[in-house]
Amino acid sequence: MATAEEFEGPTTELLQTLIRNECVNDGTGDTGGETRNSDTLVQYLEGPGVDIETYTPRPGRDSMVARIAGSDPDAPSLCLMGHTDVVPVTPSGWKEDPFGGELIDGEVWGRGAIDMLNLTSSMAVAFRQLANEGFKPKGDLIYFGVADEEAGGVWGAEWMAEHHWDAIDADYVLTELGGWSSMSPDGVRHITVNVNEKGIAWRRIRVKGTPGHGSMPFGADNAVIKAAEVVRRLTEYRPSPLLDDVWAAQVASMKLSDEIREALLDPARVWDTIASLPTPIARTCHAHTHTTFSPNMVDGGTKTNIIPDVVDINVDIRTVPGTTQEDVIGHLREALGDMFDHVEIDTLQSSNPTSSPFGTGTPLWDALEKHTQVAYPDAQLVPGLIVGGTDARFYRERGRTAYGAGLFSQNVDFATFGSRFHGHNERIDVESLGLAANFWYHIASDLVG
Repeated sequence: MATAEEFEGPTTELLQTLIRNECVNDGTGDTGGETRNSDTLVQYLEGPGVDIETYTPRPGRDSMVARIAGSDPDAPSLCLMGHTDVVPVTPSGWKEDPFGGELIDGEVWGRGAIDMLNLTSSMAVAFRQLANEGFKPKGDLIYFGVADEEAGGVWGAEWMAEHHWDAIDADYVLTELGGWSSMSPDGVRHITVNVNEKGIAWRRIRVKGTPGHGSMPFGADNAVIKAAEVVRRLTEYRPSPLLDDVWAAQVASMKLSDEIREALLDPARVWDTIASLPTPIARTCHAHTHTTFSPNMVDGGTKTNIIPDVVDINVDIRTVPGTTQEDVIGHLREALGDMFDHVEIDTLQSSNPTSSPFGTGTPLWDALEKHTQVAYPDAQLVPGLIVGGTDARFYRERGRTAYGAGLFSQNVDFATFGSRFHGHNERIDVESLGLAANFWYHIASDLVG
């Protein structure tokens, strides 16, 4: 049985290889090249006791599934799911080669080191270790190396769920994001396990005007000016907050005064209280408690001297748990007021918020809580909400329990994690790699063994 320290070397080496494979997904159909990482994982995991299949929704974009079959078809199954693609980089902003995978002062540098090749590699190492030991589980243990997470899973988890659900189905699923820790005001270490995820409601708002000559703008029906007012209203809109039990648990773990923590749980005071906090904290608190509206793309006009008659605004809307797609229309109607009936709204992408059960008595939660104690005795798990999107939603939509989890060293708190996520100089310390691999190893042994 390997220790966390013994897991560090093989996890570091596999992570370096995955980074160097440069599977960059820019959101278009033929980028990603995840077959390179899929092939690496197949080669790493193949061996006695492991069944492996690859799946190709389009050339170069393979996902792979490895399985250690269980002896009891009625026993619960576990899937360790890690995506194999990464987001693009701006090389000029990096101190080191973003695809060099270099080990510098105990940290592996490169795009994907945080999101999420560290977990993809540590999960694979834990899976391989169990196979090498001749692990004979009661329930199936599945490793799912999936493509296209960074573009919403169209050619990855979504495609697999629609076309090969039996290959990836599991009662319990572990994937990103989670595992960072912090010390609460009372000196207790809290480790976040994300059990909920906000929904996606991307919308295109089309604003129309009347074309004319740009030299005579007075009184013109200019679509750009109207679009600017749409953006202003969206920016100033204050939807009602969601202050649920998950948010209350997060607030209890924050290093804030009792007065501020109390205000963050008060619907009448939460917005103004958030506004009073330092921007990095305020941004996080706002995203966790409100449906958000971010106008991120504007397209319109044909020539500098022509008053534009059409402007499109793409808005990234993220919905809190309990919000339906119909509710989104209600939000937009309230935010835009009298302008709502004078714009056209199209759906770009939609998925509802998803949630999984948690707490003592939930087998997956109990397993994570137990094995967190190996690295951090007396630490407490805190349920959290993912404000972005992950592949966990494809499992939750089908009634499976899926958590965003992990285990990092004390060097990786939420601020550190967040600053490196999709950022310059992304990197992860090897201690975290060993802790995570050891974490997955023992959870799998307990849950399906």
